[in-house]
Amino acid sequence: MSFASFIEPFQSVTGIIDLFTLILMEIVLGIDNIIFIAIICGYIPNKIEANRARYFGLALALIVRIILLSTISFIAHMVTPLFHLGEYGITGRGLILFGGGVFLLVKTTNEIYHKFKEADHEEKANSRKMNFFQAVLQITFIDIVFSFDSIITAVGLSNNIPIMIMAVVVAMIVMLLFAPYVSEFIEKYPTLKMLALTFLLLIGAILLMEALEDAHILHLPENVDIKMYAYVALAFALSVEMLNIRMNNVKKKRGK
Repeated sequence: MSFASFIEPFQSVTGIIDLFTLILMEIVLGIDNIIFIAIICGYIPNKIEANRARYFGLALALIVRIILLSTISFIAHMVTPLFHLGEYGITGRGLILFGGGVFLLVKTTNEIYHKFKEADHEEKANSRKMNFFQAVLQITFIDIVFSFDSIITAVGLSNNIPIMIMAVVVAMIVMLLFAPYVSEFIEKYPTLKMLALTFLLLIGAILLMEALEDAHILHLPENVDIKMYAYVALAFALSVEMLNIRMNNVKKKRGK
C-alpha cells in the first residue's frame, strides 16, 4: 500500500468521522485491558519492572491489533465452524472468546478470594508476588483475547484498513499515557481495586456468553450490546465510589 492510498481515506469528512468514532470505541473497549494490566502489574514488587510490564503489555496490544487488522481475510474465516459438537458449530472466534472468558473468570475469582483472605488476616497483604515474565505471559494472553474482540467490533463499523490502523494507534497512545495514572489510582484505593475485579468478572461472563452465542447455544437479544451495559454499569459504580472517596477525604480533613 502506497502512502497516497493510505492517507486518501482521511481526506473526506466521512473518513474523519469514522476515524474519531473508531478512536472513541477503541478507547472504551480498551478499558478492561488497562484494568487487567494494572491489577497484574500491582503484583510486581519492583516498580521499574512493573512500569516495564505495563508499557510492554500495551505496546503488545497495539502490535497484536495491527497484525489482526492486516489479516482481515483470516479473521473473516474464523467465523466459519472448525468442527461441530452435535448440532453446534465451534468457530475459532468462539474458542478464543471462550478461553478468554474462562481465564478471566478463574483469574478474577481467585484474586477476589485472596482479597478476602487478606482482609481476614489469613494472608499478608501483597504476599503474592509476580515477576516480569509471569506478568507478561498473562498480559499477552489477555491482549490476544481483547484485541480479537476489539478488531471484530472495528470491522463491523468500518471496512477501511488505514482508518482502523490509525484509530488503534491513537487509542493505544492515549492508553499508554493514562495507564500509569489508572494503576496508581487503583492501588491507592482498595475499594476501587475490588470494583475493577468485579468488572473483569463481568467481562469474563460476557465473553463466555458471546462464545456460546457464536456456537448458537445461547441466543442474546438482537441489537443489544451487553458489553456496553457493562461499561455503563462500571461508570455508574465508579461515580458512586468517587463520591464516597470524596466524602471520606472531607471527613478525614475535618477530623484533623
